[in-house]
Amino acid sequence: MLELLTNKMRVVLDTNCLLVSVQEYSGFYWLWQAFRNKKFVLCYSDEILDEYQEIIERYYSHALGKYVIDAILNAPHAEPIKVYYRWQLIAADPDDNKFVDCAVSANVNYLVTNDKHFKALEYIDFPKVNILTIDEFKGKI
Repeated sequence: MLELLTNKMRVVLDTNCLLVSVQEYSGFYWLWQAFRNKKFVLCYSDEILDEYQEIIERYYSHALGKYVIDAILNAPHAEPIKVYYRWQLIAADPDDNKFVDCAVSANVNYLVTNDKHFKALEYIDFPKVNILTIDEFKGKI
């Protein structure tokens, strides 16, 4: 299975992108479909999964939160990442650092977010994290 994942684009999704993509009526539903169709490897940490579930349940329902988390946990193209170092690169919203730390640990191709706080990473040379908005990411898959 690992061999099949090595050529796939590796991605961390910020919660704001996952949240807008899980509803069928959303204009961003293509992102959830791309994940389900194995177009990329979704890298996540336990902290990220907890936030995904909390926010999806807050805005939609417990059932949808459980469905999304189960789909991620059971997907062969989703990779749990252990984060051993906290870079603390986003001072404006320290809670966003869990996504950066996971992206660095997983050596992802892209961190996909629409959050303006991640713009701070454009001025940091090391570790380099490639940030894309959800619209920019659509052109990559």
